[in-house]
Amino acid sequence: MPYRRLPNTDSARLKAMEIALKKSDNIPPFELVFSVATYQKLRFFYPEFKQVVEQYKETLERQVKQSKKHKDKFKKARTYISHFIQVLDFSIVRGELPIDTREVFKLDTDNIKLPQLNTDDDVIEWGNNIIKGEEERLMNGLTPIANPNIARVKVHFEDYLRIHKNQMYLQDAHNNVHDKLLILRKTADDIILALWDEIENHYSYLPSDEKRDIAKKLGVVYVNRKNEKIDFNNLNTENYSYL
Repeated sequence: MPYRRLPNTDSARLKAMEIALKKSDNIPPFELVFSVATYQKLRFFYPEFKQVVEQYKETLERQVKQSKKHKDKFKKARTYISHFIQVLDFSIVRGELPIDTREVFKLDTDNIKLPQLNTDDDVIEWGNNIIKGEEERLMNGLTPIANPNIARVKVHFEDYLRIHKNQMYLQDAHNNVHDKLLILRKTADDIILALWDEIENHYSYLPSDEKRDIAKKLGVVYVNRKNEKIDFNNLNTENYSYL
């Protein structure tokens, strides 16, 4: 026997509420197939839930769209930071700069190697370190490191920081909407559960098949149990859509 399945996606929740509201248009309260209290909850809740669902989709789309720019700027900044440190290390290996030059950039002097530059935090930390360190060297009248020079590194680093801050803003906005949506989903599920219970109870005097056919038109969803055979000779195609 088919069983009732509550919505498990936001689009399915909206559809269930939309059908019930549409079927209730211009119907006197005493003729509703569900309670006036449930109808009032549905009518006032639906616009808010729909708005938040749309906001969730919008903030997600903006975040995904921005993520490509963020990734490109991250790679560019990481490359320039890495190349600057490599040029510094080559100068030390050739004896043109003392090993303690690395200390100015907060780099290890016991082992010449590149720091980790795998995450946003890594790039931000070492970008700030080398910019601050090179500016300190220049203020002391020391020869600037070139190819790339610090000005060029700084351009790409600050360009990355701008995109990164915007990405973090978009992520926070998306997370805030997501948290709100989690709360509203619980309310939506409670309303739909009450709605469908009342619809089925209203037609409880009818045979099961007939009751389900009517309830389907009011948005209630039924699915067949696993391995359950479908009687295609008596299939009601009104509730099916074809691609």
